[in-house]
Amino acid sequence: MAKGSVRKKGKKWYYRFYVEDASGKLIQKEYAGTESKSETEKLLRAAMDDYDSKKFIAKPENITLGELLDNWAEEELKTGPLANGTVQLYLHSIKRMHKHPISKRKLSTVTSEHLQGLMDLVIFGGKEGDFDAKNGYKKDYANTYHAILNQAFRYAVFPKKYITFNPMQYVVMRKKTSDADLFVTEDESEENIKPLTPEMYKDLIDYMEKHHPDAILPVQISYYTGLRIGEVAGLTWQDINLTEQYLTVRRSVKYSPQRHKVEIGTTKRSKVRIVDFGDTLTEILKESKKRRKQEEKEYGPLYHNCYYKEVREKNRTYYEYYPLSRAEEVPEDYNEIDFVCRRTDGTLMRPSSVGTACKYASQKLPGFEGFHFHVLRHTYTTNLLANGAKPKDVQELLGHSDVSTTMNIYAHASRESKKSSAKLLDKIS
Repeated sequence: MAKGSVRKKGKKWYYRFYVEDASGKLIQKEYAGTESKSETEKLLRAAMDDYDSKKFIAKPENITLGELLDNWAEEELKTGPLANGTVQLYLHSIKRMHKHPISKRKLSTVTSEHLQGLMDLVIFGGKEGDFDAKNGYKKDYANTYHAILNQAFRYAVFPKKYITFNPMQYVVMRKKTSDADLFVTEDESEENIKPLTPEMYKDLIDYMEKHHPDAILPVQISYYTGLRIGEVAGLTWQDINLTEQYLTVRRSVKYSPQRHKVEIGTTKRSKVRIVDFGDTLTEILKESKKRRKQEEKEYGPLYHNCYYKEVREKNRTYYEYYPLSRAEEVPEDYNEIDFVCRRTDGTLMRPSSVGTACKYASQKLPGFEGFHFHVLRHTYTTNLLANGAKPKDVQELLGHSDVSTTMNIYAHASRESKKSSAKLLDKIS
């Protein structure tokens, strides 16, 4: 139990007690209390109890795996070089791991077998405690769990010296066997999800005009440029050159469930890319600019401008989105940003709202079963390649890291192309 005392200086009482520094040496800490001696003594007792409980937990033999993950996240993950989006993904995964019984195990009792069991659950699926991996996660997400645990245990070995070796070094990333379903019907096949035909695209726009007019522009931009939903939301008018007909993809917008904020961040691969477009989208964007000016007049002081605020946490920088009506006072640390895709009142048309509009379209329109916003990106890919575009050019327009990704999308999407290729043999005989 920590030792402490109170003393009076002037009109105020102060409390002090001894704590251990990093080397184990006792040092005295003093804090201001109140003008009441009894209240200050209560503060002293509460502070000493808090210190003793934390000191007990901090002993290596008492730390649980869950506490290790939290400590690693605070001291290493949040201060490290990973992109903000990756950090948020890791924090979300740690939150999920807290639901698994292994998170409550004392670190000294966690074995490679325990960790292998967790990773197998992540890969193959199943439920243990409140942790439900359903049918198993995709390879990239499973790798996230492996990376978190490996780095956290390395941190526990050094610099913390909680344990003497890393049990993750013996954990194997097993692979799912791919069992073909011999009796799946054509309607159930994943390859049955097709890109939009020109007629379907027209039906989609007609539906949006009646039910979700604010979602039309994001859909049009993606259809003619292949941009991801967050990239469309992140476009500003400064990114668009209507004269030379190209746009620059610099940023992406998404909601952070960990920080409960809409954030403006980097693109998926943190790279800036140029995407050219044609006359049709040029006219759409010019018309949007005119319509925007008219909406500003109609709403007057109630029209919203969009802003971002720079927030630093540890050595990490976040850019948070905020809308303010023109009747509101703008804080000094707000910076205006002129988004392209906005609602009629001037607020940003957020990715979640566009996604919801697409979901309703998939439920209401015949032939749109399984449709979602990303199908527009696949449609763009298919349209370009089917009409003779060079795969390498399409890869760069889409921002894919590898041309095989581009070609795989086309291979899955283009059923008619496969039929045409197969019928080439008819010309030989």
